[in-house]
Amino acid sequence: MRELKTVIDEIAAEYRACEERGQVATYIPELAKVDIGSFGICAVTADGAVASAGDAEIPFSIQSVSKVFTLTLALGKIGDALWRRVGREPSGNSFNSIVQLEYEKGIPRNPFINAGALAVADVVLAGHAPKVALGEILRFLHFVADDDSIQIDEAVARSEQATGYRNVALANYMRAFGNLSNPVEMVLGVYFHHCAIAMNCVQLAMAGRYLAFSGRHPTTGARVVSPERARRINALMLTCGHYDGSGDFAYRVGLPSKSGVGGGILAIVPGKASIAVWSPGLDGQGNSVLGSLALEMLAKRMGWSIFGA
Repeated sequence: MRELKTVIDEIAAEYRACEERGQVATYIPELAKVDIGSFGICAVTADGAVASAGDAEIPFSIQSVSKVFTLTLALGKIGDALWRRVGREPSGNSFNSIVQLEYEKGIPRNPFINAGALAVADVVLAGHAPKVALGEILRFLHFVADDDSIQIDEAVARSEQATGYRNVALANYMRAFGNLSNPVEMVLGVYFHHCAIAMNCVQLAMAGRYLAFSGRHPTTGARVVSPERARRINALMLTCGHYDGSGDFAYRVGLPSKSGVGGGILAIVPGKASIAVWSPGLDGQGNSVLGSLALEMLAKRMGWSIFGA
């Protein structure tokens, strides 16, 4: 196995110079301002070694990557009862599609598309004020990342609230089917703000460690989730984590992962490493172009895949 730091440095050097980067998410005005030339990558291994390169310490909006952490919290609150409100199947449609939601009578296909994440936010909210729910989400991230500096980017949250008409439609539609318990505006407030959490690649890779190491916090040894739940969250990341590009990503990379339209991707190598990559240019499915390519290269060079080398 090649030295991880050497591989990380090589990948960063190669993709920093790449010209084909996709397009930033212009439909969220604050994200449209991000430098498309940015590229960062970080991997944290079982022994606590951190290998990073490029813009790995520049914060970015994690967007839908946050759904991994809100799903973890929601499962901690109501367990498998969550699956009566959200499915576990790939969507095959865009992440903000309302067509499938109508066909399936208000039950989102999985917790990583927008409608599913709204149902998860409703569970995390649990009758509290949105600030209480957001405080719980941030405290969880502070704990798993070993970093109390992680915060919400309020400018991004305001930008999403001002332009998130499809999410408003999805939430109201789900409420009409009885699949949201809290007021729509409160659920949307939690959703928009947790998507606006800002983290860098080092923080995000650190935060994902519990999914790489059987549900344990590797610094303290504390149990975050059971091994079974960690496996199941990883399974959902593999099958649903890249929206309607999930099958292609699993075919090329072979790692559980979750992308976000801020250009970040969290990837898990069970038993070996937690990886975060960031490049804000997106493909047509809303996934980072260079981030996906970098993870494919990293998996090949390190021999990392859940399906064998």
